[in-house]
Amino acid sequence: MSETESTEQDLLVREGDIAGDYLERLLDIADVDGDIDMDVEGDRAVVAIVGDGLDALVGPNGATLDALQELTRLAVIQQTGVRSRLMLDIGGWRAKRKAELTEVGTRAAKRVLESGEPVSLAAMTPFERKIVHDAVALVEGVVSESEGVEPERRVVVLPDGS
Repeated sequence: MSETESTEQDLLVREGDIAGDYLERLLDIADVDGDIDMDVEGDRAVVAIVGDGLDALVGPNGATLDALQELTRLAVIQQTGVRSRLMLDIGGWRAKRKAELTEVGTRAAKRVLESGEPVSLAAMTPFERKIVHDAVALVEGVVSESEGVEPERRVVVLPDGS
């Protein structure tokens, strides 16, 4: 590992530590039981709150989770002065959602291969669209693109070469 890679890794570990401390305080204030797991995946710190009864922290369609992630990123930025790409998961919600969206992307790609017709998916967040794009990219003969304007931006899967 080069010195630059080591420094980047150290910053990500520090981000995870700051986020973990912030979330611990938040859980204490909210009187919610949960354990904090920290990891580094690629170029981002990943922090997870694990435990039972965390649905209120996820909220409808992950809305509360997204808000908590942004607040946690702000806490990290405040202490490091560096923009954070930290990813927060609560109760495995993002992991389950990733598996679901991977399946959605794969199924859409197969439909396009069978029919030759484009498939337009429901509006999704940037996080969700990236997962679908990644899944579609693994299927030969199709491509995907995003179209529309937030919050109605969606993935469209097309035959390759159209």
